[in-house]
Amino acid sequence: MQFIKPGSVAIHYAAKGDPAHTALVFSNSLGTDLRIWDRVAPAFEDDFFVVRYDKRGHGLSDAPPAPYTLDEHVSDLIALMDALDVRRAVICGDSVGGLIAQGVAARDVDRVQALVLCDTAARIGDAETWNGRIEAAGKGGIEALADATMQRWFAPAYRDAHAVEVSGWRNMLVRTPLAGFLGTMMAIRDADLTEDTDGISVPALVVVGEHDGSTPPDVVRGLSDLIDESEFHVIDGAGHLPCIDSSDKLVRLMRQFLKRNGLAG
Repeated sequence: MQFIKPGSVAIHYAAKGDPAHTALVFSNSLGTDLRIWDRVAPAFEDDFFVVRYDKRGHGLSDAPPAPYTLDEHVSDLIALMDALDVRRAVICGDSVGGLIAQGVAARDVDRVQALVLCDTAARIGDAETWNGRIEAAGKGGIEALADATMQRWFAPAYRDAHAVEVSGWRNMLVRTPLAGFLGTMMAIRDADLTEDTDGISVPALVVVGEHDGSTPPDVVRGLSDLIDESEFHVIDGAGHLPCIDSSDKLVRLMRQFLKRNGLAG
């Protein structure tokens, strides 16, 4: 395990590969930690300096009291990159991790060589929906949202075929620090990057699971439409976390995208 305090919070991270190579940084979704990339990250460790981390309030990183802002999440990632001497990177994010990736690109475009945006948007959901979830979790804990979250994360066929595995991902969700979960929901609720993302000028691979119940394909396609140098793909059979249920397909799309943009051999 690797820990660092590059800014106001201590961050748990994992870095593998040659630091002289192009950096590939992964950012996670709400209620998860860096383990969601276990089936994706190793495919790139020979050719990239691969960095995964637990954002504030998640995994083994510090979980300060809510509320959080998206700017704080963005600042945490930039501080981590600085501490690891990562001056430029390809950033891959799922859901709120994709919001964080967009935020880094909007704040400091020279730091970003390309983006991989999975199952995310420039604005995710609406205030009414997020306030309802915040209230439910505040009263009943994350457990109150867990079953509905699994339905949004994974397609019915996948839940049926991988019931034991899905129970493990559910455990990850409910064991997230409540302060981190609430704080990050507030950050998502208050974030609207539509104007900022419309100005992003780096290549972007935008993907979404066919059965994503959190950011459906039409929502994610709207994100792709904002970015001039983007390509959009729907992953058949996948849900909100293709890094888990369709990792081989995601790796293939990423490899092709990185090669087309001169970032991989």
